[in-house]
Amino acid sequence: MSDLSSRSWTDGAEPVAASAAVPFGRWLLQQADRGGFIGQLATIAKSDRGFPKDGGPDAVRKRLGDTGADPEMFDAVDDAELDWASF
Repeated sequence: MSDLSSRSWTDGAEPVAASAAVPFGRWLLQQADRGGFIGQLATIAKSDRGFPKDGGPDAVRKRLGDTGADPEMFDAVDDAELDWASF
């Protein structure tokens, strides 16, 4: 029987950021009750059937560009990306 107590559970494993566990698009959809532009962006995203739920910030920016979103929504993506990355 091997001695597991002497082995680190992180041997050979790369650390995974919490933000990698939840895709940006899905995290953003959970922000609909939040105030400000991020909450507004999340509310809009929930009503958009083409929203990239499993996409990253760049996929969301592309979708905003494709749908002709207001410039404030691009700023909201920037702010949301910072929050998501620190999650």
